[in-house]
Amino acid sequence: MRIIAGRWKGRALIAPPGLATRPTSDRARQAIFDQLWHAPWAGRAVVENAVVLDGFAGTGAMGLEALSRGAAQVFFMEQDRAALTTLRANIAACKAGDACRVIVGDVTAPPQAATPCNLVFLDPPYGKGLVPRALGALQAKGWIAPGALIIAETGRDEAAVMLPGFEVVSTRDHGAARLSALRAAAHCEDAAS
Repeated sequence: MRIIAGRWKGRALIAPPGLATRPTSDRARQAIFDQLWHAPWAGRAVVENAVVLDGFAGTGAMGLEALSRGAAQVFFMEQDRAALTTLRANIAACKAGDACRVIVGDVTAPPQAATPCNLVFLDPPYGKGLVPRALGALQAKGWIAPGALIIAETGRDEAAVMLPGFEVVSTRDHGAARLSALRAAAHCEDAAS
């Protein structure tokens, strides 16, 4: 597993042993960032200088890829001990500590946000319905900025992610994964409708 592009292109990342953490493959990560760079609903400005949340962070590959491509800051949220050890090692290997904050905790019960994020990655364990729960909890605690873009990875056979206050702008199947891009409502009153 490597950083695909940007200032740390080619940097190897480690993953914890066992099956508890399922890192997004290099190919799927490439597909996600290609979409972010080129899709009409996104563009480079979505990543460059972004404040990012990498929820269910695991190895931190999504957030570190965003930093490599110009994001300003990444909050990593993870609760598994082995994943946290790996995450911290990957941040250190990239010498990215100044731009990163690791939050030990459950994405479906997050602490209050200090800073809302305009780009959010959610890659939970498949088949547990965690994306809608996480989005609702993160929005309630101020993690999702108005108009933020959310990239959610679910199992290909899971129901599409649909929530009030979020518009699905893209859905693509990639191997066993379904990659969904959602846009948060631009105003609070939009989210309530």
